[in-house]
Amino acid sequence: MKANRLIGVALIALGVTVFVCQGITYTTREKAVDLGPIQVTTEQTRTIPLSPIMGSVALVGGVLLLLFEARR
Repeated sequence: MKANRLIGVALIALGVTVFVCQGITYTTREKAVDLGPIQVTTEQTRTIPLSPIMGSVALVGGVLLLLFEARR
């Protein structure tokens, strides 16, 4: 089953990525003041934290999928 092998490799890559990045950072722009021709915008940087537990579960799941695929 090539699908299980592909999913296993993707889970391993996702697990390693979570350990390396530890969060997704993005920037939003919002209008602070809008007085006719005068506009003031602010930029806020926000981070979505990624749990190391989620990375380890993905990594172990991917390894287990590859191991069970090899046994068949």
